Amino acid sequence: MLPEVNERADQMNNWPQLTIGLNTLLRDLSGGAPTIMKAFTGMAQAATASKALDAKTKELIALAIAVAIRCDDCIAFHAKAAAEHGATRDEVSETLGMAIYMGAGPSVMYASHAFEAFTQFNALSSADVKK
Repeated sequence: MLPEVNERADQMNNWPQLTIGLNTLLRDLSGGAPTIMKAFTGMAQAATASKALDAKTKELIALAIAVAIRCDDCIAFHAKAAAEHGATRDEVSETLGMAIYMGAGPSVMYASHAFEAFTQFNALSSADVKK
């Protein structure tokens, strides 16, 4: 395997580490395309603002969409946000069940990624609460 592929595969087993690397890449992108990234950030803030749906529900929806469109990077960020907003394992499991239903077979594989990512972030959140 190429070094970049090995590094990416290693990160896929450590979802919190993946988000750290992605944040660096996104900062670099923001520096190169500040107007576009500012607009994207504004759209994200508007979409995730609690109105009829609370933040946790919106993150669960985003996680399901991430699975259905097969976006590992999106899985990482939305699994983290779901954990931070207090999603339970049962809620994530049910959400991923809907993603599998809507996305068929390939979504089963990505649902396993999303569940592992949530598990890792949930463990970090639990550890922070216990401190």
